[in-house]
Amino acid sequence: MRNRLRIFLVLMLATTLPFSVAASQLTLPQGVMTKIAPWKAHDNREKPLIAVVGENTFTELTDFVIPYALLKEANVADVFTVSIRPGPIQLFPAFKVEADMTANHFDRLYPLGADYILVPAVHETDNPELLRWIQEQQAKGSTIVGICDGVWVLGHAGLLDGHYATGHWYSREDLEEQYPKASWVQDRRYVADGKIVTTTGVTASVPVTLALIEAIAGEKKAATLAAQVGASDWSVKHDSRAFALNTSNVVTVALNYVSFWQHDTYGIQVSTGDDDIKLAFSADSYSRTYQTQVFSYAKDMNPVKLKSGLMLLPDRVEGRNENVDRWISLIDNETAMETLNRTLRDIGDTYGFRTAALVALQLEYKVDN
Repeated sequence: MRNRLRIFLVLMLATTLPFSVAASQLTLPQGVMTKIAPWKAHDNREKPLIAVVGENTFTELTDFVIPYALLKEANVADVFTVSIRPGPIQLFPAFKVEADMTANHFDRLYPLGADYILVPAVHETDNPELLRWIQEQQAKGSTIVGICDGVWVLGHAGLLDGHYATGHWYSREDLEEQYPKASWVQDRRYVADGKIVTTTGVTASVPVTLALIEAIAGEKKAATLAAQVGASDWSVKHDSRAFALNTSNVVTVALNYVSFWQHDTYGIQVSTGDDDIKLAFSADSYSRTYQTQVFSYAKDMNPVKLKSGLMLLPDRVEGRNENVDRWISLIDNETAMETLNRTLRDIGDTYGFRTAALVALQLEYKVDN
């Protein structure tokens, strides 16, 4: 999702919007575009080359971190994080990271382009530098994967016309209106139409990345990674109609947002080797309650190298005299999906069922009971 203030303001006006998916959207026949096409060697490479691109101002945390971490764990491709401009990438709704290189640096190293470009949701979806780079990569033969509201970047870049596509439940009607030459699909977690791949909401980052791993290295490899993160499958199966605004959601946002005296500060202590995916799910979920702010703490302000190799820039130093209402702990002996489910249960216990339901709705995630 692109901007927290924007989401809040639009949610407050949501009583003027329909609470269902647009009837004109397509439900594809069973078996159509259920997998990403198998990888074909590009530029005589032994492995695919994959770039996960971030816009420096605001890039969605889970959309960016999870595909990168899963692909690095799979070790089936050369994977890099790329920023549009020099400097850190501010993730939304929490954390800040350093990219491996800028887009210009990537182009110098790999003038023939990447095999895959993963595009998370970003705040500046019409950033001309980002759009130009995506267009250039697509022209060089890259498959472009728009994760969640990353589909807006593909749209602004002119890549959606004539393609089947999907997006976050909240954006679908706006997408259909702005890009009528695309065929908008519901009831698919992701849609792979040739070299254009799009997904539904935030948590679709897991299944679409597993589908990409399958396209590169086969079903067995994808199944191994799915078991590691606790994903039951990575199929396109999805019930779009289960995700829509209702009056309870709007009231919950309003009450949580204006109750500023009850807002909490959550801290996550980060250290070398921490699990990126668990960190992302925890921070993303708690931050979406409209009741909390989440900050990362480390022993000093030096970058912290996470399990994937991603360099996280701490927000604060441990031990400083700052008020932290609660510390978030990661549990070693649970999978990443168990971490997400436990976090949602904890949000329900702490802030009530309606707030937990609101978080799951934003993530476009069906809670595992």
